[in-house]
Amino acid sequence: MSAGAIIMMIIAILIVWGGLVLAIVRLRGHPDPQAEPDEAPVQDPGR
Repeated sequence: MSAGAIIMMIIAILIVWGGLVLAIVRLRGHPDPQAEPDEAPVQDPGR
């Protein structure tokens, strides 16, 4: 593998994994306000 190929591979890895990390950090900082749990609260039938 040539030096140019290794450099391109490192750049590609940084772009892909860096984008993933940035997306995770952004979603943790700004969660989706419309996201709600799928389950409705369970009511006790004995009451």
